[in-house]
Amino acid sequence: MNALIARIATWVLAAVIGVVYGVAGTIGQAAVWGVVPVGLLVASVGFVALLIAVRTLTGERTSALACGVGAMLATLVFANEGPGGSVVVPAPPEGAVITPGLIWTFLVPLAAALIVAWPTASRLRSTN
Repeated sequence: MNALIARIATWVLAAVIGVVYGVAGTIGQAAVWGVVPVGLLVASVGFVALLIAVRTLTGERTSALACGVGAMLATLVFANEGPGGSVVVPAPPEGAVITPGLIWTFLVPLAAALIVAWPTASRLRSTN
C-alpha cells in the first residue's frame, strides 16, 4: 500500500512540475535575440531535459507522461485568450507561416510522446 501511495505522489509531483515548466516555457518561448528565437531554444532544450530527467530518475514512463501532460495543459491554457483579452501565444501575423509560439505548442506533446515511448535501456541491453 505504501508503494502505491508513493507512486501516486510521484505522478502528482511530476504533473505539477510539468505545469510549472509549461507555464515558464510558454511565457519564455517568445524571447528573441535579433532573429534567433533564444526563448524557444532554451524552453525546448529545458523541457526535453526535464522529461529525460524525470524518466531516468523515477525509472518509469508514467512519471514522464504525467510531467508531459502537465506541461501540455499549461501550454494549452496559456495559449488561449485571457479574460482581459491578452494572448501569450499569438497567431502568426498575416503573411507569416509559423511563429515560435506555434512551434512550442506542437513541440511539447511531440517531445513528451517521443520520450515516453522511447525504449528502456535495460531491455535493450538484455536482448544483446
